[in-house]
Amino acid sequence: FQKIETFNYKLNMYIDSWMGPRDERVQGWLLLDNYPPTFALTVMYLLIVCMGPKYMRHRHPVSCRGLLLVYNLGLTILPYMFYEMVSAVWHGDFNLFCQDTHSAGETDTKIINFMDTFFYILRKNNHQITFLHIYHHASMLNIWWFVMNWVPCGHSYFGASLNSFIHVLMYSYYGLSAVPALRPYLWWKKYITQVQLIQFFLTMSQTICAVIWPCDFPRGWLYFQIFYVVTLIALFSNFYIQTYKKHLVSSSECDLFLFYTICPYHSHPPFQMFLKDFLFFVSSY
Repeated sequence: FQKIETFNYKLNMYIDSWMGPRDERVQGWLLLDNYPPTFALTVMYLLIVCMGPKYMRHRHPVSCRGLLLVYNLGLTILPYMFYEMVSAVWHGDFNLFCQDTHSAGETDTKIINFMDTFFYILRKNNHQITFLHIYHHASMLNIWWFVMNWVPCGHSYFGASLNSFIHVLMYSYYGLSAVPALRPYLWWKKYITQVQLIQFFLTMSQTICAVIWPCDFPRGWLYFQIFYVVTLIALFSNFYIQTYKKHLVSSSECDLFLFYTICPYHSHPPFQMFLKDFLFFVSSY
């Protein structure tokens, strides 16, 4: 344990020397004091993505219907998070164009979203473990570790608030779609993707405003957020075009559980699909 503590101390010193002082308001929060647990969880997630389908190859898929319903509808507690963030913005005199870091903090549920992939594996829906899916889940947990430690407030509030609201719509849809009898009446899957893309464009526009009219918010974070949101816009747009515009697959072939997947490759292992999706994405631009 002493070696682990020494390693954590040296790593924290290195990260702090690179990133600057952390926000004292989140000290002691779960998983935030040291980076190795977050990195280890990401590695474990990627290993499960790689090994899970192999383990399930000769086993029957697990329905998980009841668990999916509880899980998805349970995540609709996000309206509370959305309400808390909007209340902080409303009463905190936030500036839409640029808000410094001297404001109320945020919260994070990214690690819970790993369950999306685990349900795919248990249900043997390996065709849905795509480049977009893995990229989004693996990157967000690590990004939010840094966000929560250094900029858990201020200009970050806008995208986080929108994201909380969008997730209310998403997980309500996913929970209802876990009930087969309700699926024919769920006509609004396409519009969830559209609203998600609108969220990305609004977040990027608001971030660009902070670059044009700066305040006491780290400029490096703004540039990184613009870059990351651009990658999401490109990937989600590619999904939307392939699913709803080019009709490469019918909607009946797509599972109704998650909206950010590309469905053509039913017979390929996840990492083979991951590479195929990436090459297909690159070649289409």
